[in-house]
Amino acid sequence: MHIQLSPTSKCGTFLKSAAIIGGTLFLLAACNSQPSYVEQNSIADFDYRKRHPIVITEAPENFDIPVSGEMRNLNRSLKVAIAAFGQEAGIDGNGFVEVLMPSGSANEAAVRSIAPQIRSALKAGGVDADRIVLRTYPVSDMAASAPLRLSFMRIKGVVRNCGNWPNAMNGGDQNIDYPNLGCASQANLAAMVDNPADLLRPRPLGPRDPERATVIIGLSRKGESTATSYEEGVGAAVSSVAQQ
Repeated sequence: MHIQLSPTSKCGTFLKSAAIIGGTLFLLAACNSQPSYVEQNSIADFDYRKRHPIVITEAPENFDIPVSGEMRNLNRSLKVAIAAFGQEAGIDGNGFVEVLMPSGSANEAAVRSIAPQIRSALKAGGVDADRIVLRTYPVSDMAASAPLRLSFMRIKGVVRNCGNWPNAMNGGDQNIDYPNLGCASQANLAAMVDNPADLLRPRPLGPRDPERATVIIGLSRKGESTATSYEEGVGAAVSSVAQQ
């Protein structure tokens, strides 16, 4: 059956169809104009190692020595510690050690009296006399007992910009990590690494044991097991008390 529509009905139907098509096109345009979640954020927003990288740089290695106003001699433990610090300066640094002495503090006289002993302890650690640099730093509080600082430059792994809390722990509605996430872990790792060069590239393999290699090859040719055998020693067996 064919139904004849009036001009008004035809116009209404056309307007509805146009509205649906126009709304669909608008939604498609809106979706295309908004970048995706992945496009809005870089890989650094999701990886704390990229956000807080460990930087290999030259930084001071410090050793602060507390000095009381009545101190006139270094004890044995301090001498050993200072000598060990001098050895580190020769191994991990360029051999120069800076001795920073407080000036204007309450213990200034005590520091100056033990300065020659500091030099002797550093020499005992292998530091040349011409590589010991004596300097002073001002202290504003005359009643304070400021420490004596030993310092040398060494290669260190450091993490910069820790403690960045622009938005506290609020990551927003997109579940993004807060800015300071992972910074403490990276800083602790950098501080624990004994040789920062290990973070740049692995160390080369050491020389092989030719004697052990000959034994392994000989056993392999005979078709025997190349695994190392371990025998139980004294005390390895379970006692009769534990078996009950």
